[in-house]
Amino acid sequence: MRILRNIFTVILLLFVSKSVYAKTIQIDFTPYDSFSIEVAHIDVGDTIEWLPNADHNVEFLGGPNMNSLPEKSKFNVSHIVNFDLPGVYLYQCTPHGNMGMLGLVVVGNNLKNLKEIEEIELSPIAKSVLQRLIVEISK
Repeated sequence: MRILRNIFTVILLLFVSKSVYAKTIQIDFTPYDSFSIEVAHIDVGDTIEWLPNADHNVEFLGGPNMNSLPEKSKFNVSHIVNFDLPGVYLYQCTPHGNMGMLGLVVVGNNLKNLKEIEEIELSPIAKSVLQRLIVEISK
């Protein structure tokens, strides 16, 4: 009985310690039609909250598992996403994406799907911004 209690305690500590160390990053929208953090480096299990804005939203264009990407956010509503899969995620503001309002989330410092992100069809301006962001994560 004591062994089972010790095993349960260890499992509980592992679960609690993961949630204690998970963090939330807040991203705001700037007056220059960009995100306050254009490249977010986070750990698996961390959360990002995009703050509400009447003129902007968040729409994911790519990630390590396209079926698990969240739906695009509504305007003027906080958008919270927990990232459980490592890899690179590309997102945009829907009405300003063609003008280069993009952001990247790098989860677990894993760049395994970067080639797929680079191949996403974008406007020439957005493609230029994406290339700048990729140079930033490749440093």
